[in-house]
Amino acid sequence: MFFFKESKKEKQIVKNQQGKNQNQQQPNFLSTDLNQNLQELQNIYQHCMDVVFRQFKIGGKTKAALIYIDGLANIEEIDASVLTPLMKENNIDQLIPVNHILEQKLTISKVKKVQTVTECIEHISGGNPVLLLDQQSEGFALGLANWEKRSIEEPVGESVIRGPREGFTESLGTNLSLLRRKIRSPQLKTKSMKIGEYTQTEVVISYIEGIAEQTLIREVETRLSRIKVDGILETSYIEEFIEDNPYSLFPQVLNTERPDVVVASLLEGRVAILQDGTPFALVVPVSFYSLLQTGEDYYQRSLISTATRWLRYLFLLLSLLLPSLYVAILTFHQEMLPTTLLITIATSREQIPFPALVEALLIEIVFEALREAGLRLPKQAGSAVSIVGALVIGQAAVQAGLASSPLIMVVALTGIASFTIPRYPVGFALRMLRFPMILLAGTLGLLGIMFGLLMILTHMATLRSFGVPYLSPLAPMQGGEMKDVLLRAPWWKLDTRPSLTGTDNILRQGPDQKPGPDYGNDKTSRGKGGS
Repeated sequence: MFFFKESKKEKQIVKNQQGKNQNQQQPNFLSTDLNQNLQELQNIYQHCMDVVFRQFKIGGKTKAALIYIDGLANIEEIDASVLTPLMKENNIDQLIPVNHILEQKLTISKVKKVQTVTECIEHISGGNPVLLLDQQSEGFALGLANWEKRSIEEPVGESVIRGPREGFTESLGTNLSLLRRKIRSPQLKTKSMKIGEYTQTEVVISYIEGIAEQTLIREVETRLSRIKVDGILETSYIEEFIEDNPYSLFPQVLNTERPDVVVASLLEGRVAILQDGTPFALVVPVSFYSLLQTGEDYYQRSLISTATRWLRYLFLLLSLLLPSLYVAILTFHQEMLPTTLLITIATSREQIPFPALVEALLIEIVFEALREAGLRLPKQAGSAVSIVGALVIGQAAVQAGLASSPLIMVVALTGIASFTIPRYPVGFALRMLRFPMILLAGTLGLLGIMFGLLMILTHMATLRSFGVPYLSPLAPMQGGEMKDVLLRAPWWKLDTRPSLTGTDNILRQGPDQKPGPDYGNDKTSRGKGGS
């Protein structure tokens, strides 16, 4: 028989969990003694200089206290709507009833009763002052939070030529209002939860009832409720906790700053996750092809959007394969090049001391370093450093005999191709895969490239995003949904939603809406025009 000693870490986890369960089973209700409640809250907020305990008397008789955090609560509204009307009340002969305070004294639209110390702490930390009265076992959380927030601006990373110019901010209330402005139906549902042991960050699940499948909603709620962490500062924390395959380079969750992208996803039956304190919202589930689409694809004419998508797919392949093809052809398959081009490349490589594999890896690493430096430097200097640095270093490398001119051009085309990918995580994944593809091309030639592509496709075929195949609707093949993948069909043809986790309520528009010369007349003429 073997005995395993419980580790110190496991003991601490069990102890913390037991403490949490005990606290949940024994809620600390407020006392009718105001001094006792204040003493407990003051012990909790000890050494917190920004927490204000404002004690006063209502009408000069009833003792009361207002607790709030300086900088989070609206001080002007506290003075005008709480302290002034309560302290100037002179018609008090006995204990003031609770309903009287709510209905007559507090001119505040949002007032919530609190019964435990834990509830008081949650509201105080959220910027809402808590009013406590003597001889009352209930307090009142006043909706007077006053967070500093950024104004609504156009997202820098997702700019469009045609389309809405507004983007999410760090205020959760503002972000939810942006969704409500676009979806005015009461079927838009929002469920809130707190994540983070210390940050207590508010996270909201948003979906359209009747369109999103209940199984998907329950799965999202389950994965979020499993997160037990000290705190979350950005939705990237949540993304890493809820992914199906966390070790994959490919993102399985869409992040966006655009309300119109989130609304379009909700109308397709997806679920959005919004977090207070960040402008980035998450959308699940997603497919690889949806990550290559932009909101502007649906604001341009269908033929233009289709041509743009094909161009995007082409440059995606170039971003992944162009350097490796260059290395493979120069190392193993010179006969594939025309003689004149081969002589030109050979002439440019006469003074190069490295093989094509080492040369390509070296220049690619330098290019990635310049790109990263351009992102991390201040905005005014970042673009200048990245562009000038690439030109100067490229020219110097050619003149010094460390790189050939054709390779510099190949790397530059690869960089341009990577910029056409609309989602940064997808582009970053392809940039990382470019290096093993170059190594395979330098050791096995075109056979190595084919081997690498098969490994990537096999991996992508095994991926799931909340149960949805990553390569759907191409693998598995769903012919009815291909009209919004390889093509962008006209809106009057996009009559069904993508089947994500079910087929309920799959129709999203009426039939026979194709415009034509007789469009707008009677049903018979409209049918002829739409044929």
